[in-house]
Amino acid sequence: MISFLICFAILICGYLFYGKFVDGIMAPDDRETPAVAINDGIDYVVLPQWKLFMIQLLNIAGLGPIFGALSGAMWGPVVYLWITFGTVFAGAVHDYFAGMLSERNNGASISEVTGIYLGSTMKTVMRVFSVILLIMVGTVFAVGPAGLLVTLFKNSGVETGIVVNAAFWLAIILIYYFIATFISVDKVIGRIYPLFGICLIIMAIGVCFGTITSGQHMPEIAFKNIHPAGTPIWSFMFITVACGAISGFHATQSPLMARCLKSERQGRSVFYGAMVAEGIIALIWAAAGSTLLGVDMLAELKGGNAASVYQICTMTMGKVGIILAMLGVIACPITSGDTAFRSARLTLADWFGMDMGKWQTRLALCVPVLGVGAILGFGNTLKHPVMIDGKEEMVSYIDYQIIWRYFSWSNQTLAMIVLWAGAMYLVQQKKNFWICAVPATFMSAVSMTYFMMAGECMGLIPFFNGNKAIGYPVGIIFAALCFFIFWKAAKKAGATEAKVA
Repeated sequence: MISFLICFAILICGYLFYGKFVDGIMAPDDRETPAVAINDGIDYVVLPQWKLFMIQLLNIAGLGPIFGALSGAMWGPVVYLWITFGTVFAGAVHDYFAGMLSERNNGASISEVTGIYLGSTMKTVMRVFSVILLIMVGTVFAVGPAGLLVTLFKNSGVETGIVVNAAFWLAIILIYYFIATFISVDKVIGRIYPLFGICLIIMAIGVCFGTITSGQHMPEIAFKNIHPAGTPIWSFMFITVACGAISGFHATQSPLMARCLKSERQGRSVFYGAMVAEGIIALIWAAAGSTLLGVDMLAELKGGNAASVYQICTMTMGKVGIILAMLGVIACPITSGDTAFRSARLTLADWFGMDMGKWQTRLALCVPVLGVGAILGFGNTLKHPVMIDGKEEMVSYIDYQIIWRYFSWSNQTLAMIVLWAGAMYLVQQKKNFWICAVPATFMSAVSMTYFMMAGECMGLIPFFNGNKAIGYPVGIIFAALCFFIFWKAAKKAGATEAKVA
């Protein structure tokens, strides 16, 4: 338990001290924010600070700090280190700069922000990449809650009927997504998100208390790989945890609240603070998975999913846990899914210069965006017969775990790009760029190593699958190359400013 408590304390101190240090470098002031200057009543709306924090937490959380942390716990308590230090020095910095740079550029979507600091080519890449990622996120955060609802009803004794049909719940969720994506940000999001945020926090407290008082030994950090399948820690654990430490998806969500800030000085609590809160939630779930289930049971349950969440909630809180699971682990990912589709709409609107004040243009974007999500989502609920080990089993047309892995890798790659954009901004401002450049370099190595070795990426080719002799050096070389390109661009920017002066 000592490891858990130390990591918990580091996260709190990280917000109090490193968060203040990062905020001091950005130097928020009293300039007029986009919410005040533009205020269109749809996406640019001033909201109270406490609502901004709760909405941001829900936007970025979803299933990430729960499913990702439980899957990461298959490597054992060593995952605590990545959740803790990844949150303080990478994830929270990433979210803070994504939000603040958007705020200083009229609430622009993250693809437009990266284009400003990394050039037009990267803007185009990010536009395409962001929309694809957001639709995948929306799909993941629709299929996941639908599956958990089915699990909860079945375990409650409801064996038949439409309520145990995943397609039924998926349809209900997608209808809600359409409504939340289409209407004003303060009509649904501003009213119900704070309540769901409280549920998420209460659930985390309940799981934490239940785990500590369970009487089971909470394992300490051990610097060895105990994954049942022997999957390497580097870089698979870093990708798997995803939202619990750092996530590029958050960069697509931060501009939503950047359009609602009354003052720049709210940025530290809203952006950096919400990510630290998510890191704490992830740490709690990782500890619960390691303590109550263990790596073997987690492997049997296939990591973080509806089954493992249900197990932990019932073990720590009994019947109350089932209710909180429904409110927290169902409502919270739904509230991330709808803002994912909303962000996709806004990204496309910024891309094509469309006026979101008109309902016709919002509708023209909502229909295709939600349509693609529906195709992916219902593909996960439809089954077809496949022979496995000589037995016929019904398998989804689209494997949820595969979607999650693509989502996780896309997450970290987008986060890498956003951190490089933050570093370039700091170069232009002649400020301490290392706070972004160091985690950007680290994430460049993580992302490329995973890409070279993972079974859904280059690992589709047997020679590359899990090949450390290829994956590790290529990841390091790629990270070094990224830093070299950044360093050359930074020197050029400095030389240009000197020449102008």
